[in-house]
Formats: sequence, C-alpha cells, structure tokens
Amino acid sequence: MLAAERRDHLLGLLAREGKVVAKNVAADLGISEDSVRRDLRDLAAEGLCHRVYGGALPVSPAVADYATRTSVTPDGKRKVATRAAALVRPGSALILDGGTTALAVARTLTPELACTVITHSPTIAAAMIEHPLAEVFVLGGRIFKHSAVACGAAAVEAAQNVSADICLLGVTGVHPEAGLTTGDAEEAAMKRALAARAADTYILASSEKIGTASRFRVLPWEDISGLITDADPGHPVAEQLTARGVEILAAD
Repeated sequence: MLAAERRDHLLGLLAREGKVVAKNVAADLGISEDSVRRDLRDLAAEGLCHRVYGGALPVSPAVADYATRTSVTPDGKRKVATRAAALVRPGSALILDGGTTALAVARTLTPELACTVITHSPTIAAAMIEHPLAEVFVLGGRIFKHSAVACGAAAVEAAQNVSADICLLGVTGVHPEAGLTTGDAEEAAMKRALAARAADTYILASSEKIGTASRFRVLPWEDISGLITDADPGHPVAEQLTARGVEILAAD
C-alpha cells in the first residue's frame, strides 16, 4: 500500500472510529507498527491527528487562534450558551471561563439578572459591563492569548480565594478515553483551579469538540456535574459518556 493510501486509511479510521490503534492497523495492512507510527507522526505534524500511546485520536479544531475560533460553529456555540445561561440563578455566583463559547454565555445572560460573575478573562469581564445588575470580579495573571484568559501562578492563587455556586468551563476536546482536554498545561491547571471553587461544574462543548482530544487533561469525568453540548444525542461519544454515567444536557 502506498503512503498516500495509508494516509487516507488512517484519516478514515479517525473519522469513523474516533481513534487509531497502531498495532491493529499494522496487522490489518500487513505492515510494521513502525510504519504506522511514522505515518501518524506525519499526520500529527500537519495538525491532522493527536498522537497518544499506541496510536492517535482526532485533533480538536479548537486549537486555532482566538480570532479564527470565533467563526467556528457559531450556531452551536449559541445553543450551548443558551442552555448554560439557563443554569445561572438570580443571586448566584458564577465562575465563567474564557474562550469563545464562554463569551457567548456572557452575551446570552439577561441584563436583568442579578448575580456575581467571577472570571479570569478580560473579554468576558468587558462583555459583562453591559449587565448593570451583575457584580464582576476579575482574576488577574499572565494573559494566555490563545483563549484571552489569565493563567499562571498568580491567577491560580487568586482563584483559590473565591467560591461560587456554578462553574461553566470550556475545553478543546471531549473524548471517552482521553477525557476533557485542552492544548496548554497552564490553562489546564487554571481550569482545574476554577472548577475546584464551585459547587457544580458544567463543561461547555459545541459539537466540533466531541470525539476530539488535545494534549493536556483538564478534569476526570467524576469531577463534573454535566456536559452541555449541541451534539446529536445519538453521537457515539455521547452514548458512551451517558453509559458511564455522565449527565449530558442537550443544547437544542
């Protein structure tokens, strides 16, 4: 089999099955595992897969820069934002993560809602200026420009001094095996610090993130209260997560 044919085969497996197991591909094609791993390295270098031990997973499209991500599945993000905003009760305290889906949540919250919003995103804080009854607290630190959020030791320390009723957290990848992931280690640590300060944590994940993975794990499944997504309930990943007890809140 030519290299181009192997490449198409691997991409097809990622699309159909949500993963590639190198030893299985090698056995099916009658080639060495080293050949499969080389092909996967080449695909990963092009940003077409995320390599893991023993094979590869689909790469998340949310690793693109912030400006580009604003145009990725805007309808899906609005649906997720609407479902998430309905969880925020009057008088409650909300930790709102950064990123494009979280920004959609901020814009969806009704201006008449009296609540407290805690965020490490200057973009989110600016959007909340238009909400006269909302108290806004900004956690400071080094700005991670990919998501327009504060990260690092100062931001994590600031997060440890707040508490909230609910945390709405974004991730770049949602995969049954890889878990809830993002592309930067410090951002992952910040997300864990935020989630630890809320009674309930819900994950914001529009459909393009379902079944994909990034490099750094954010949280184990048992640490979240639910997953908010516009993905079809019949999606194989959604079915697997439901079977393992993850509550999925459909964003219609």
